[in-house]
Amino acid sequence: MYGGDEVNALVIDLGSSTVKAGYAGEDTPKALFPSAVGCIGGQAGGELSNGGAGAGRKLHVGSQAMGFRRNNMEVVEPFRNGLYDDWDIVEAIWSHIFKERLSANPTEHPLMLAEPSFNTKDIREKTVELLFEKFSPPALFLAKNAVLSSFAMGRQSSLVVDAGHEGIVVSAVHDGYVLQKSIARAPVGGRLLTQCMLQSIESKGITVKPPYSFKRSLSSAGQWELKDLEFPHTTPSFRRYHVEQVAADVKETIGRVSDGPFDAEQNASIPTVNYELPDGTEIQVGPDRFKVPEVLFNPSLLSTFAGLDTVKGYDGGELMGMQGLVQDSINRCDVDLRRDLYNGVLLAGGTAMFTGLRDRLERELAEAAPHNAKVKVTSPANSLERRFSVWIGGSILASLGSFQQMWVSKKEYEEHGAGIVHRKAP
Repeated sequence: MYGGDEVNALVIDLGSSTVKAGYAGEDTPKALFPSAVGCIGGQAGGELSNGGAGAGRKLHVGSQAMGFRRNNMEVVEPFRNGLYDDWDIVEAIWSHIFKERLSANPTEHPLMLAEPSFNTKDIREKTVELLFEKFSPPALFLAKNAVLSSFAMGRQSSLVVDAGHEGIVVSAVHDGYVLQKSIARAPVGGRLLTQCMLQSIESKGITVKPPYSFKRSLSSAGQWELKDLEFPHTTPSFRRYHVEQVAADVKETIGRVSDGPFDAEQNASIPTVNYELPDGTEIQVGPDRFKVPEVLFNPSLLSTFAGLDTVKGYDGGELMGMQGLVQDSINRCDVDLRRDLYNGVLLAGGTAMFTGLRDRLERELAEAAPHNAKVKVTSPANSLERRFSVWIGGSILASLGSFQQMWVSKKEYEEHGAGIVHRKAP
């Protein structure tokens, strides 16, 4: 048991797109930066050096580092299929949080870490081991994303639909615990929708230029002049990352979820919306502003976007839409829980920010639910709370007086090993 008097815990949510970090008890995270990092030299998964980069790799972490173009810098991520895979990158991100972003000494603060609801035993133990051995916090705790999103909305039980960058994860939370058998997920997330939007733009013959690749200046005549900059040693992964950042902003700015299933013929006459790309190119987006988010409900639409028709589910099977995943998850639960789950659907995550998404999901579920089930879908009132719901839940949980006996202390780790986490933080 951890007996720190004044607990000022650090809360970390290493999400598939963005890292959120800050202090327990606060409303929003202090640090927000990309999960993707820049990498120069070496091979992935090498031995750790003092800099937290394996096999001669130099890792560049954070928003500024990712915005600065360097010769031969690749963009790499710590995840595979939504789980920690490259521990050098994970460690480098943790170091960046403590040293650069929060200026906090990890030996003085307990650590609350959010983890995927479907995390594995091996990865949980490795996380605990690496944190205690490298950073020596007085105590730590691993909490499931779905539980934290549920707590953020003041609930002990709910059906959490987490629409993130990597994909959709649906989990039933009952009395503060994830029902593992209920987890249903599909790799239909923000990244895939961004690729759809990019393909839509490029299909019109428009090249999306990353912001580092040109310079705009005002001429004496008052006209904007564009000068392309040549950087022959820029890696394809760095260019792609920055092009996708532009496409993601287009998607988030003009994307909308339609009231009912998308119909190409009916939507053909939808008025176009203008969007100005960073290089000044004005684009018009018509039906695709509805069609791209529709992929969340109808992944078969991927066949209409060049190069994206080969995407499969995690099991290699057909992709399932959001409403199908919700039903699949509920049907995996005990019969006596199902009515409450239909009535307690919670929508969270960065990809859940589309206008119209909550209403559409509620409508789709109401049509498919059993007659005796009342469907209610809720989501945090403002977009920041929706995006940060996991972190906010961690902030709330770590600052509760009743939680303090739950921490896994360094002493307990030294006595029982990393496996103690399964008992204290199931």
